[in-house]
Amino acid sequence: MRTRGTLCVATALALSAAVGCTTGDTEETGRPSSPTASTPRTASPTATTPAPVDPVSIPAMIQRDHKGSGLELGRVLTRTAAYTSYEVMYESDGLTISGLMNIPSGKGPFPALVLAHGYIDPEIYTTGRGLNREEDLLARNGYIVLHTDYRNHARSDKDPDNDVGLRLGYTEDVIGAAMALRSSGRPEIDTDRLGLLGRSMGGGVVYNTLVVAPGLFDAAVAYAPVSARPEENIDQFQRPEGDPLVAEIESEHGTPETNPRFWREVSPLTYVDRVTDPLLIHHGTADTTCPIRWSHQTVTAFEKAGKDVELRTHRGEGHTFYSQWARSMDTTMAFFDKHLR
Repeated sequence: MRTRGTLCVATALALSAAVGCTTGDTEETGRPSSPTASTPRTASPTATTPAPVDPVSIPAMIQRDHKGSGLELGRVLTRTAAYTSYEVMYESDGLTISGLMNIPSGKGPFPALVLAHGYIDPEIYTTGRGLNREEDLLARNGYIVLHTDYRNHARSDKDPDNDVGLRLGYTEDVIGAAMALRSSGRPEIDTDRLGLLGRSMGGGVVYNTLVVAPGLFDAAVAYAPVSARPEENIDQFQRPEGDPLVAEIESEHGTPETNPRFWREVSPLTYVDRVTDPLLIHHGTADTTCPIRWSHQTVTAFEKAGKDVELRTHRGEGHTFYSQWARSMDTTMAFFDKHLR
């Protein structure tokens, strides 16, 4: 059984220090009070000191003592023969996050899944939006589903720095959702069986979560995921639209050319050796929103690191997974059944 709950800060500190160290000034020891030519100075071995960790980075998230708690069920949204859907709230690293939770009918406890949605303008987003098909089907097949809205969405608290911080806060909210499920004490939830599913931008959240909090989930699925290199996402989605946020991000963090270390440290591929959980990726060959080459890049990195990863390609399928969605979900449910039941 893997260790669950609050992430171990001491271990994470050691790991992140090993990620980025620079050689410090050589100190001299054993120096006599009045050195002479016949009494040479003795230099100490070269010392190393940890490089400062950028607060907007994967190493900073690894170091952070993440917390998630206070899962509360609110009003009933839908009641069917198969499940009941509730509005929920939970605490994630000091913020209150809203979401939707489907609880299957019948006798539990049930394995639980956290769902991470793709990009939807927060101005028009409503609770549970973006993964409605998955929420319904998975609950009908005996999974508790907690769809997180993320910070700045629906009824969640606001985080004004999230966008300039490359939306890494969404990863914190997924980690907080898992911890809130585990600490809820609700008898319907099997806290030893927990999976993660993300779509598009949520697929990037899946990647981040697997490297920041290895072992928190037992298995993960990503649908049509974004690139694991944030600069590629900016070039694909924001720069062509003239998004003023790009200039703000580059003013704060530099470009990949002027500050390559920053961009290495916000990519989960840099830390893929930390992953412990099996990952299934679905991607359509005709996806023009998130090119399939991005998933090939990710799979190559995972396989090179010896990780358990599988890419299912769907010929002719686009970003939204219409014609082949049902078949892909059969594969997804078989994957979760294998690892969570």
